[in-house]
Amino acid sequence: MIAITAIRLANGFDRARSRRTSIYTGHGRALPGQRAVGTTRTTRNLEGIMGKFAKLAVAISAGAALGFGAAAAEAQCSDSNWKDCAGKPWVDGSNMETPLGSKWWPNPMWGAGDEAGSTNWYTKPEVVMRALGAVKTGKVYKLGHDYTADMPLFGARKFSLRIPGTPTGGTFGANRIMWNDEFLATEIGQVGTQFDGLGHIGVQVGADGDKTEMRWYNGFTAAEMGNPYGLNKLGTEKLHPIVARGILLDIAGARGVDSMEKGEVITMADVKNALQRQGMADFEFAEGDAIVFRTGWEKHWVDPAKFNDGCPGIGMEVARWIAETVKAGVTGGDTWPVDAVPNPDPVCAFCVHQYLQTRHGIVNQENMKLSELAKDEAWVFAYMYSPAPVAGATGSIGAPIAIR
Repeated sequence: MIAITAIRLANGFDRARSRRTSIYTGHGRALPGQRAVGTTRTTRNLEGIMGKFAKLAVAISAGAALGFGAAAAEAQCSDSNWKDCAGKPWVDGSNMETPLGSKWWPNPMWGAGDEAGSTNWYTKPEVVMRALGAVKTGKVYKLGHDYTADMPLFGARKFSLRIPGTPTGGTFGANRIMWNDEFLATEIGQVGTQFDGLGHIGVQVGADGDKTEMRWYNGFTAAEMGNPYGLNKLGTEKLHPIVARGILLDIAGARGVDSMEKGEVITMADVKNALQRQGMADFEFAEGDAIVFRTGWEKHWVDPAKFNDGCPGIGMEVARWIAETVKAGVTGGDTWPVDAVPNPDPVCAFCVHQYLQTRHGIVNQENMKLSELAKDEAWVFAYMYSPAPVAGATGSIGAPIAIR
């Protein structure tokens, strides 16, 4: 609308100039009572003024057109039009074969058919020995929160534990034995301190509802995986136990805050500042390392509404460093997704999750308890975690440990 108005103004100035020239000069002749010299001067002044306005109008028109053109191009990338998202940070390549750009299967590192992803690193003795070499004091840290019914839970997830009978069984024998069992109803792999396996995050590549084009890590489809009694592919039983060298990046500490704010994105500048503050400016990351980010969001764990109302975290710049430069084995953090929510780009819905897990097969540990590590300045440690081998599960319950 601005561009159209500007063009109309330019045309209007031209018409006005023509009319005023006609009035004052009589098409080249001085009107009665006026001198030709004055008429010429007046005409030139008017022409100069009108010319400036015309140029201004054209400039406004061009600027508006460029602005609206850019806005229109940006608006084309949407949840209903992903093929115009080329150039977005989460897109690889210029060929929009999928909403993530180029196809990510077969996995170039682990090969077609692989279901273990980045946990393959922990079948390599040199990676495990590097982790054990980080142990200097023998102090052990539990990096998980307690599981309770009132802990922060994503969406409508629940955690309901019951002890039937109390006691559940007994008594038997002369020694009068009795026992308690528990009954647990929950999303076993997606509550509390949780671990995302490779069957958790996927991408709708084809038409909505087409299970043959719902793709997960290594290109496995929902048609192949689907089973109401557990995934046929990419279940957590396919993952290897993790023994990694862990590196804590205290981003909150580097920023000088108790906690970052929701939606704040950890950048590579933050990573470098944290390393500098931790006396690790020259630290060399290696393939298979576990990289853990402290944002300070852990302080809100006791307030589920606040904890779930967005969070700080990494963005695509750091995600690419993790996957392409370091080739990490695990990402982790003290927030519920590890990436920033909301993302600065409104059309990105957990795109960091997809990039790391779906494209690269890098597993992710969420809702970690990291304050004690930071307090002790335990920046490098052995990180250990074995995903519960629940056949067909999307993730795993359980707390990892750090040994300093």
